[in-house]
This record gives sequence, structure tokens and C-alpha cells, in this order.
Amino acid sequence: MKLEKIVVASGNEGKIAEIKAIFTDVEIVSMRDLGFTEEIEETGKTFKENAKIKAETVARALNLPALSDDSGLCVDWLQGAPGIYSARFSGEGDAENRKLLLKRMDHAFDRKAYFESAVCLCFPNGKTYFGEGRTYGKILWEEIGTNGFGYDCVFYSSDLKKSFGLATDEEKNSVSHRYRALCDLRKKL
Repeated sequence: MKLEKIVVASGNEGKIAEIKAIFTDVEIVSMRDLGFTEEIEETGKTFKENAKIKAETVARALNLPALSDDSGLCVDWLQGAPGIYSARFSGEGDAENRKLLLKRMDHAFDRKAYFESAVCLCFPNGKTYFGEGRTYGKILWEEIGTNGFGYDCVFYSSDLKKSFGLATDEEKNSVSHRYRALCDLRKKL
């Protein structure tokens, strides 16, 4: 299936940049660039459900194919938390989310974690396609590096053998959960 234009159902500039870097053969536009500024309530219980809610809402509103990603950090020691609540873990933004995570992990001996992503491409007619991906690693004891966004500087990538916060965009995109989910999606199109 040949796509010419996809609207990203997100206002997160970091996610949009990653999607543009991966979907290089399609025009990628932000929903905000097309005037969609409404907050979409994520009421799903899984990453996949939340991705579908966002993609469907934007596809119908703008009458264009919409791509949404819902992703988060899942930590074994915290029984999968922060999970679908990763972006609003502390309620105070990225820096406070990392601070709360490190506090909760203060005495953890099992630091295994993974980032999970579910992407949904929804067409205005309701046809949907999904992709899913994970990248594995562990939670560091402190922030290392300043690249990326979200939890990147506290996540040690098993693939890269370093913090995502030290990785270049190209390195991270080559092994990220979002990259793997988008590759999974492209295979299905």
C-alpha cells in the first residue's frame, strides 16, 4: 500500500521526529500543523487500545490517514509500572517522572525494564493496522546523558550497551521500541 501523507496523532515533538526519521518516504505532518489541538483522552487499558483511540479520533476529524503511537517504560521491579501511565507517572513532566522512578527503584536489585510501543495507522473509513515493538535494558542508578526525551537518560539499552541518553538519534532509532513497532506495521501494509 502506497501512502503519501500521514498525520501523526501526537503533539510530542520527540515522537514526531522519530517517526519522520523512520518513515522517510511519506510526508509526515503533525495533527497540530493541521489545526487539530483537542486533547484526546487515553481511556484504554493497553498501549494498543490507547494508540487506536488517538489514531481513530484524528483520522475521522481530519479525513486523512492518522498514525498514533502509545508507548511507555515497563519495569519488572514495579510490576510493569509506569507502563501506560509513563508520561503522567508523577503528574509533573519528564524530569519529575524520572525522579520518582529512581526513588521507587532506590533499593531494587532487579532493574530489568523495557520500552514498549504500539502503533496504529487508521484510515478515515475505519480500516486499522497495528505494529508492536519492544526494546530491552535496565534502569540505571542515576541519569546518564542528555539526548532523547522522557526516560531515555535512565534507561540502559541492552542493544547499544549504553544509556539512551548517550545515544545519537540514529543509534536510538535503530533499536527503539517505536522503530520496531513501525517496522512491524510497515510489514503489514
